[in-house]
Amino acid sequence: MATAAFIIVAYLIGSVSFAVVVSRAFRLPDPRTFGSGNPGATNVLRTGRKLAALLTLVGDGGKGWLAVSLAGRYAADYGLDATGVAGCAVAVFLGHLFPVYFGFRGGKGVSTAAGVLLAIHPWLGLATIATWIIIAVFFRYSSLAAIVSAVFAPIYAFFMSLLGFELGSMPAAVVLLAALLIWRHKTNILNLVAGKERRIGEKGDSASA
Repeated sequence: MATAAFIIVAYLIGSVSFAVVVSRAFRLPDPRTFGSGNPGATNVLRTGRKLAALLTLVGDGGKGWLAVSLAGRYAADYGLDATGVAGCAVAVFLGHLFPVYFGFRGGKGVSTAAGVLLAIHPWLGLATIATWIIIAVFFRYSSLAAIVSAVFAPIYAFFMSLLGFELGSMPAAVVLLAALLIWRHKTNILNLVAGKERRIGEKGDSASA
């Protein structure tokens, strides 16, 4: 019963779409109605309001970190095992992708995934974020950076487990998150293959966050 409650709460936390909430607070257009239509920090940035985009980035990442951290913090008190904590990691991510408060129209999950990984282990999160930065700097495609980072995150988690880091059932959750994130970028993948994907900074570049 406690496990189900934790997972539901994690999903509800993930369902708070900061792109929509922040845009409303700043009296900006709904991010689902312009640009890529993706409710994420990149699309909010198209309005020219950098603070709004930053708050969206921090909010979406923060909710991923919060849900997993709370589950880990109170797991022992409520009999939540490692699998249950991993379930919360997946649930908060699914909440972002399919938010119950916003008609199940969510973002692509990059920021939220980063927050989840940081909560699982700081080194895992930092390594994945560093991968995103390196790919983004050299290739100038935010979507490619997200996809490559998603591929490497489970690899990092696997090697960390081999090195003795206590990740519990999290490596399996990381694999699932990575698969979902790549699936959400399927249109970007087709655009990359066709040479139609916009680079970072170009007008109309596809949102990945």
